[in-house]
Amino acid sequence: MKALLEKLIINYPYFFAVVLFAIGVLTVLTRSNLFKKLLGINIMGSAGFILFIASGNIRGGVEPILHTSDHEAVYVNPLPSALMLTGIVVSVSVTAFALSLIIRLYKEYGTTDAQRIARMRNEVKKIDSNDRR
Repeated sequence: MKALLEKLIINYPYFFAVVLFAIGVLTVLTRSNLFKKLLGINIMGSAGFILFIASGNIRGGVEPILHTSDHEAVYVNPLPSALMLTGIVVSVSVTAFALSLIIRLYKEYGTTDAQRIARMRNEVKKIDSNDRR
């Protein structure tokens, strides 16, 4: 048990990312409000960002700037951080688009509850199919 706890402490960014991802998944699966679902999706994305950035980290590593004084230095990989910056920009854009869609749904249906919107759409479909007969 002590060895497991030590491994969790050493690998805390990965453990934190898994816990954060699980919280996001539970939020998406258990909530019916579209705003809360979007928040859960963003939490899952943040977990992915943490996981990638943690994978590029090296304990005891220095910033990836070449120092002529220390030729034996171990450098942190900058590529995951650069890729995650791009991912964050894309995530913010997709979130803004999703928020605009949710606002449009609210104006149309008067609610952000996904189950109520589905029921309203089914009622409209039933009425339309009865009118066509």
